[in-house]
Parts: sequence; structure tokens; C-alpha cells
Amino acid sequence: MTAAKSCDVAIVGGGPVGAALAIALARSELAVALIEGRQPAAPDLDNRNTDNRDPDHWDTRVYAVSPGSRAFLATLGAWQHLDAARIASIAGMQVWGDDGHSSIAFDALAAGREDLGCIVEAGRLQTALWEVLRDEPGITLYCPARCESLTMDGSAPRLGITGGETMDAALIVGADGPDSWVRRAAGLVANVKPYAQTAVVANFATELPHGGIARQWFRADGVLAWLPLSGNRISIVWSAETAVANDLLELDAAAFAERVAAAGQHLLGQLDLITPPASFPLRRIDLPQTVKPGLALLGDAAHVVHPLAGQGVNLGFRDAQALALVLLGRGRHERLGDLPLLRRYERARREDWLATKWVTDGLHALFQPGRRGLAGLGNLGLNLTDRSSRLKRRFMAHAMQ
Repeated sequence: MTAAKSCDVAIVGGGPVGAALAIALARSELAVALIEGRQPAAPDLDNRNTDNRDPDHWDTRVYAVSPGSRAFLATLGAWQHLDAARIASIAGMQVWGDDGHSSIAFDALAAGREDLGCIVEAGRLQTALWEVLRDEPGITLYCPARCESLTMDGSAPRLGITGGETMDAALIVGADGPDSWVRRAAGLVANVKPYAQTAVVANFATELPHGGIARQWFRADGVLAWLPLSGNRISIVWSAETAVANDLLELDAAAFAERVAAAGQHLLGQLDLITPPASFPLRRIDLPQTVKPGLALLGDAAHVVHPLAGQGVNLGFRDAQALALVLLGRGRHERLGDLPLLRRYERARREDWLATKWVTDGLHALFQPGRRGLAGLGNLGLNLTDRSSRLKRRFMAHAMQ
């Protein structure tokens, strides 16, 4: 076996959250290792003068990026790598209860904001971050590579990597998603709650302009969201009981488009499917403990919430910001893997994690099919909140962090 390599921070998982943290730490002269099983498929990152992306191709998966996350990505230099023509600003939001009448609306201009956030394709955001990290001299990239062992015996944690290499690090960060290998290897136990729902996602061309409005319906057959894409296009997420989701997936393109258009009251006229539908099961994941000596979790490795609030990736970016702030602001005698230091990160994020979980779980419970009494309370809550500018400002402020 070759001699162990060493670094200050080893990040397992090169998705958007792990990549963002790697860039933030490397720019402060920490030696960072980033371990990822595969690199973004396009564009060709080894030939960055050639953009081989098909302009007619749209990612099925998109992110709702808050203004706070956008500002963070801009400080890293990643936002500037995105094609502005593929980004859709959210000018407002409209949410309907399951009675078809109760609603709440948010407007960016009324709140004195340029927008409430924006919608970005997942693959393009991932690629933009990798274009930046490839040029960071403080980052050593191991890709494709996978972790095979984790040793934490009181000294520096050690990772065993594909091919027999070993890596000693003062701190190991798990940013490797909801089925985190790091979490399991470190013995951190997750509380997993299946929602008994499946999210169906797809993109459509619309007959009428969407006006930059994100729309969401709480329906008897699930929660349907229409998210604006650039041009006359939308991305949809339909979170439904698994049997309903399976029925949707079995429809042909024309029937599926008509079903989605009808569920959204034909507000944008005829819809035409431009990406095949995909699906994924929904679950909540939270942990009583996200740190231990020499190790920290962030992003989906630390928490997963229902997508109805569109906060998943934003929670992860706020994790990355908070962890970077704690690590780079440590005292002269504090080491990167010290538990009191890492607990400062955990405490700093706890309120945000819990608040988002309570809101998403609460809305899911109120509008769950078969709970008419609770749905009535939810509809009443939408109407009362819509009439309270103070409550609306508080919701918007949290969502726009």
C-alpha cells in the first residue's frame, strides 16, 4: 500500500453543496480533497472552450435557488459561469388550497425585491461549480473515486479510497447525499420517515407566458408545483401518493400533458411535454447528531425535507456557508476536527433545519388526502396569512435567505 496522503479537509461528495464548500475553504488556503464517484456529464470539463450541450435539452431536475444562495454562489464565482438565458427569475408565487378557492400570493416588487429567487437546471449549476473548482489550486480532485473505509481512532481520521489510496484529514465532511456512505461509516444514525409519496417531475412548453410566477396547488391527489423556466416553459413537480404517481407515469405524452394542464386549471393554456417524466420516492431524513470529532455532515447527508417548499438545495448551501464560517473563524488553538468547534456549526444550523422541517411536515399533514378537517384549517391558514402583510414578510424573509 502506498503512503497515506494528507489534507486539511476531505469532502466526500462533489454535488453542488460539497463543491461549494470545497471552493469556499480552498480560497482560504486550506488544503482540500474532494472525492466524487463521477463528474458532470456536460460540458466536457477537459475542453472548456467547447460547450457540447444541446440548446434544446432541458434538465428534468431543477433547483429553486434563493437570493441568499445565489449571492453565495456569486462570491464563489460559480454563478457567473451560468448562461443567463437559461435562468428564470421568480417574480411572484401563487399557492392554492385544496378547496380551489383559498390562496396566498407573494409578489417580489411589492416586497421591494427584484425577484424571489430563480430556477436553475441542476446539471448546469453542477457544471458551473466544477468549472470553478477545477481551477482552484487548493483542491485535489479524486474523480472517479469512491470511499471504501473510514477509520476514526482518536488521531486524524483516515479514508480508504478506491485503488488502495488512503487519505488522512483533520476533518472529513460528508456531502454525499441522502444515502450517505459517510454517515453510515461514522455510525451516525438517521431518522427516516417515508412520506408514502412519489414525486413526478417533467418539463413542458406552455401556450401562454408564465410571467415568472411559481404556482402550487394543494390537491386531493397531491401537491402540484409549476416552476417557471426561461421562455414559455415550466418544470413541474407533482408529489402524489405512489399509486397516483404510477398512474401518471403510465400515461402517454399527450395524456400526461393534458392531465397536468387540467390540474393547473389550464392557466397557461396547452402544455407540450419536452422532457420525459421521471420520479423519485419522498422521505424525510433528520439526525439527532450531525457531527462527531473529526467529522461533519451537511446537505442531504444531514437532512432531507419534503420538496413542497423548494428549500432542499438552499438548506445545503446555508450549511456550507455556516460550516465554512465556523472553520475559517476558529481560534488559534482550535483544530479543524475539534468537537466543540463542530458543535458550533451544528447549533448555528439547528433552528433553520427544524423550522423548515416543521413547515414542510405541517403543510404535508394539513393537506394530506383523507384529512378533510385538517385541510380546512390549512385553507383557512392560507387565507389569513394572505391578508397579513407581516406574516407574508416573515415567510418571504426565511425563504429568501
